Amino acid sequence: MTRRVDVHPTPDALAEAAAALLLTRLAAAQAERGSASLALTGGRTGIAVLERVRDSPARSSVDWSAVDIYWGDERFLPAGDPERNETQARAALLDHIPVDPARVHPMPPSDGDFGDDPDAAAAAYAAVVEGKLAFDVHLVGVGEEGHTLSVFPDSPAVHETERTVVAVRDCPKPPPTRVSLTLTAARQSREVWLMTTGANKAEPVAAALAGASEVDIPAAGARGKDLTLWLLDTDAAAGRRNG
Repeated sequence: MTRRVDVHPTPDALAEAAAALLLTRLAAAQAERGSASLALTGGRTGIAVLERVRDSPARSSVDWSAVDIYWGDERFLPAGDPERNETQARAALLDHIPVDPARVHPMPPSDGDFGDDPDAAAAAYAAVVEGKLAFDVHLVGVGEEGHTLSVFPDSPAVHETERTVVAVRDCPKPPPTRVSLTLTAARQSREVWLMTTGANKAEPVAAALAGASEVDIPAAGARGKDLTLWLLDTDAAAGRRNG
């Protein structure tokens, strides 16, 4: 596994670079295997990257009808809620490209087939992703306390080693209930891209890059089989040691 750290001067520059790299990577996967798979994240940076993909002249280099799209985590809210990662991703990109609806795999909402039961929703999504977790690219964010996906420090989710998808309750950030892939699941991806910006992320980024325990800094446990790529702006990279 290779680890790489790319530092960009501003959040906008990061989003532009990540979008260009994502288009290149998906097109390469399709050239190799005929299709590609992508796991999305929410948050300001994750959605900004999707917006740059939408607006890129190179977006036609990807056959979007042959991309399988998943989510790494989701806020357990009703369908269409503006806080859901799915809702934001559709507005930023998916509603603007010719995706095959059958290849878009959102996590269940709280008013869906499984009702207001996040454990049932998690079990259902585990069935959806079974055998398909080798995503070409898995986009994730990093929180100011070091969380990634919806896996928070010293939480039940960070200690989970068998299940691929779990319900997450009592999140320190609202909304408190979510559904999330585990670190065990994320590590089956070919590439994991950790994207974050801002000075308030410098401490957890530095800790993760220095080898912190994933129990303390879950982002330290998000690794790809082939590549772990950190995409940072200058502020988020400020605390890291060179090398």
